[in-house]
This record gives sequence, structure tokens and C-alpha cells, in this order.
Amino acid sequence: MGCGISPDRGTKAPPTLKRQFDPAVPEWMDRPQPVSPELVSDLRNLRALNRYFGSYRLIRYFLARWIQRGDRLRVLDLATGSGDIPRRVIEFAREAGATVAIDAVDFQSSTVEIARQLSADFPEIQYHCADIHQFGEDQSFDIVLFSLALHHFSADQAVQLLRRCRELSRGSVLVADLRRGWLAKLGVDLLTTLIFRQAMTRNDARVSAERAFSFRELDSLARAAGWSDFGHRRFRFARQAIWLERPRRR
Repeated sequence: MGCGISPDRGTKAPPTLKRQFDPAVPEWMDRPQPVSPELVSDLRNLRALNRYFGSYRLIRYFLARWIQRGDRLRVLDLATGSGDIPRRVIEFAREAGATVAIDAVDFQSSTVEIARQLSADFPEIQYHCADIHQFGEDQSFDIVLFSLALHHFSADQAVQLLRRCRELSRGSVLVADLRRGWLAKLGVDLLTTLIFRQAMTRNDARVSAERAFSFRELDSLARAAGWSDFGHRRFRFARQAIWLERPRRR
């Protein structure tokens, strides 16, 4: 099921953009803070970026594979932010005629408060302010999602989290994130100069582009976490995803 990296056919590879990660300098949205107009604006910008630059489309691609009419599923969304991914999952499940309950987890209490406010019409979602390294019991979820957050962690922490995702799921796992590269960096710089100019979004988007793992690095991290027979592919607008799935019974 896994898709490998294209073989080197003798062409000269472009220069690599080295990952820049300093654990002592967290992204602004990860710093302790109250609910503020700046945080609300940043999370709104992130939802717009997810909508228009491929993240929702990526998630829906996998939901169509994993959620079918009549299903009753328990889903976990790690590092949920303002809860836009869980809300997209519930909307898809309602359309598909499935019953889905979601536990959505984030360590930032102010972000969780905003997510709860935005999810008033989604009683299927239960929000938790907790450490994603520690949350949940093994094999207690049918689907585990971890979107656009792996780059917030060191390589060693990323391996631990990928291993934890696999342990938590009795079915499928989807880890989606940015894909580091020069085009991604240039695109983010342009977007945050012309459109998404709010200070927190500009800082964090640019830092994220530098902290993201390359395609090869994410493959290596998954293998170090004990993943095998996993899928891995590139998606539009500097996205990538790795996944595990259990064949459905017919």
C-alpha cells in the first residue's frame, strides 16, 4: 500500500531547504495566552488556509474511503486547533448517513475554548484540553487524525507521536502535514505578505514552512515509529500525508 520515493534517474537534485527547528522558540499560537482578538484572527486565518489550500480536500479524500452509510465510529483528532477538521468530519458523516463521535484534543486552553464556541451545532464533538502525548487508551478509536501539527515537534517527539497514533487506533490513522521545500517557503512568504498579514499568522506560517518535514524525512520518521505497509503521497499546495488503514469487511 505504501508508495515509495521515485528512483534517482541521474538528474541533479535541487538544493535542499534544511529544516529549521528550535524547541526553545515555539510558534506564537503555542505560547500560553488568553482568548484574544489576535488568537481568534489567527485561527480564522488558519481555517481559510485549510479551506483554500488543500487540507479539507485531503481529509475528505480519506473520509470517503473510511466512512460509509450505517457506520458507527469513534474518531480522535489530535492537536485540533479551532476544531475545523472535526466539524468537517461530522458534516461528511451526516451526509453519508454514518454516526460518528469525535474526541478532539489540544493542549492550549484558549484555543479549545474557541473551538467549543465554534462547535455549538456539533454535539458529536467532545473537546479536551490535554497533552496529546498522554491522551487516550490503546486501540480505542476507529480513526485517528493528526493534521498540520507534526512540524511543531522535534524529530524524536514526532516519532513518539506517530507511534502513539498507531497504538490508539484499532482501524485507520491519517497524519497530514506540510511538505518542506523552496516552493512552499516562497508561497507562504508571498501569501503572508499580500493576504494573511496578521502578525501571528505571518510569523507562524513562515516558521511552519521552515519546520515542516520533507517527504523523505516523514517516510523515515514513520518507519522509525514502527509503521509498516503504510501509504504516503504528496498532495497539492505543499501538503503530504501518511496513513494506515485496515481493509473493511465486505
